[in-house]
Amino acid sequence: MAYVINDECISCGVCADECPVAAISEGDDKYVIDPDLCTDCGSCADVCPVEAPQPEE
Repeated sequence: MAYVINDECISCGVCADECPVAAISEGDDKYVIDPDLCTDCGSCADVCPVEAPQPEE
């Protein structure tokens, strides 16, 4: 299961810098996580100031 970034994202980029596998990139209106690269480590969620990255349901 991968993480996804919800609409609370403020595009600060902190999550992308923290991702150990470079699965996060800047999208059109928010950052996005590539589910094929995401290892479900939760590093992005740990540093996000608005709790945008969440485990995919």
